[in-house]
Amino acid sequence: MEKKKIAFITLGCKVNMYDTEAMMELFQKKGYEIVEFDSFSDIYLINTCTVTNLGDKKSRQMIRRAKRINPNAIVVATGCYAQVAPEEVKKIEGINIIIGTKERANIVDIIEDYSNKANSSEILDTVTDIMKEKTFEELSVTNLKNHTRAYLKIQEGCNRFCSYCIIPFARGPVRSRMPEDVISEVKKLADNGFKEIVLAGIHVASYGVDLGNITLIDIIKKVHDIDGIERIRFSSIEPLVVTDKFLKELSKLPKVCDHFHLSLQSGCDRTLKRMNRRYTSEEYKTAVEKLRKVYPDVAVTTDIIVGFPDETDKDFEDSMAFAKDVRLAKIHVFPYSPKTGTGTKAAEYPNQIAPDIKNQRAKQMISVSNELNKEFLSKYIGKTMKVLFERNIGNNVYEGHTTNYITVHTESTEDISNKIIDVKIKEILKEETVSAEIVSK
Repeated sequence: MEKKKIAFITLGCKVNMYDTEAMMELFQKKGYEIVEFDSFSDIYLINTCTVTNLGDKKSRQMIRRAKRINPNAIVVATGCYAQVAPEEVKKIEGINIIIGTKERANIVDIIEDYSNKANSSEILDTVTDIMKEKTFEELSVTNLKNHTRAYLKIQEGCNRFCSYCIIPFARGPVRSRMPEDVISEVKKLADNGFKEIVLAGIHVASYGVDLGNITLIDIIKKVHDIDGIERIRFSSIEPLVVTDKFLKELSKLPKVCDHFHLSLQSGCDRTLKRMNRRYTSEEYKTAVEKLRKVYPDVAVTTDIIVGFPDETDKDFEDSMAFAKDVRLAKIHVFPYSPKTGTGTKAAEYPNQIAPDIKNQRAKQMISVSNELNKEFLSKYIGKTMKVLFERNIGNNVYEGHTTNYITVHTESTEDISNKIIDVKIKEILKEETVSAEIVSK
């Protein structure tokens, strides 16, 4: 009997990517063949995103594309867009099943039950109120395609309710993964050859608040103790997490990498207040200074939203000036995207900024980011650094990353994938990327 085929596509964040990998494993265990999304398949699963209106649009496009490839396929929407707008998703031609951000652990059974029904032309909607969820849905990944860096989801949900952000409504309240389940998966990943772990979550700094007896630093320590794991990273944290106590504990853990994605969103205090962020620009700067004292080569990257409602020219200029002053290594720039009718307060704020102004400000902020990134990379020309090489990108050129997340390209006739090697940085090739020569293996 021929294997049933299933195709996946992931939109959005690293947590979504983890969820997709976990669902892939569930289907593989049941004997399904995973195929490329543009291939003919029996089932198409779109793991949707709703952080921006563009995410919604891409999610709709992928659902329609799947049905065009195979009109008889079962098309499934899961993820954040499916969770917050199931009625909208039902109207998309070609959709069969809507699952949202829970019940992913039961996804194989849900799809098989649907396909076995005599009348499976109706749309199945399993979406429930995510705000009532209290426990972490256990999904695990042990067989990633990339055998150097593994993303490990340790936390779900967010309790912050920033005025622009739909994620608490899409992912629900904070739920932490049980520490024994985290450690069990890390051990399996280490046994499978992974050297680098990224502890990921929707609001990873809140790990443990619902468990009562463990914090983010505690789980990092437990992962640090596992043989085979040589590098530890974690996803975005807020500046108020970076206390002297936190850094004192972190500095005792040499496997923790000197790259921190420190959430900013705006360098203007007036804007930060209206965003319902819980820190000031000065507190952010203090956190960066603390990091640099402990980690001299630290790369601090961030996200900045431009064109937030009522952001004046001066507010925007203050935000740009702050980014330059703090000397960030890289800025991910997002024009503000209003999410109307979803509970995000900023969508109802007066003085919404025109799209052309938002786009112009985005270009200016990206230019600032490019300047800062070039300045950051130039400090390492001529220096010797350790790189974990990940893959051959062609013509005997291998790509890897330093601990502070500089992308490095080097030539090697020998396969150096998944090896940590000393290299001497030669020159900047392009944004975020440098060339290097091998010093020792």
